[in-house]
Amino acid sequence: MKALVRRPGPRLTDGIVTHVDRVGLDTALAMRQWHAYVDVLVEAGWAVIEVPPANDCPDAVFIEDTMVVYKNVAVIARPGADARKPEIIDAEKTIESLGFSINRIRPLGTLDGGDVLKVGDTIYVARGGRTNAEGIRQLRNIFEPIGATVVAVPLTKVLHLKSAVTALPDGTIIGWPDAVDDPMIFPRFLPTPEESGAHVVLLGGNKLLMSADCPQSAAMFAELGYEPVIVDISEFIKLEGCVTCLSVRLRGSANG
Repeated sequence: MKALVRRPGPRLTDGIVTHVDRVGLDTALAMRQWHAYVDVLVEAGWAVIEVPPANDCPDAVFIEDTMVVYKNVAVIARPGADARKPEIIDAEKTIESLGFSINRIRPLGTLDGGDVLKVGDTIYVARGGRTNAEGIRQLRNIFEPIGATVVAVPLTKVLHLKSAVTALPDGTIIGWPDAVDDPMIFPRFLPTPEESGAHVVLLGGNKLLMSADCPQSAAMFAELGYEPVIVDISEFIKLEGCVTCLSVRLRGSANG
């Protein structure tokens, strides 16, 4: 298991906010939180690969948005926010160096990696503020011939699909109801009591990487037999980030 990460840059405080009010950011704390997040991945057995910084891009720490990986194919995103388009350059070089076949979302398509949730061979893609219908069409044309089913999902209430839903290891979709346009799209949907409770990274086995601000959700998952692994990412939440945004997880086959 490998994970791509990118450390916070000097312009982090200028990150784009869309669905929340801008509040003050402690950049020194953000850096400590980022290192703690990376440490959790390493302790869980992930080989962490640091993508070169993109210091002119305030949101570059949210590396997940640069690509979508399925099997041995990496689709390089075309971010919906123009200011984020340079983020893909070194991310593409890094994933290509690992031996993945490269495809790209091309104009006039837009797609952010955070709008894509993989559950086995089903790939949910949000049609919302950052990903358009043409981006979804291109992703479908790339992935369906190699075994995926691409399902378009409406998204109007939050920034990215993974701001609303992620999945447990058994494939159950978890989501904060106030952020989900239509939970009936998903075959199995489990509501979470807190917004951040909808965001988990599957570390392997029964371990779920979760934010510190959702104790009720963590307790619920523990009751279901999972092991929450808690990190504080308060400064990234201020920029509409969550635990999924801060890495690209590369595995043989799993949800994510």
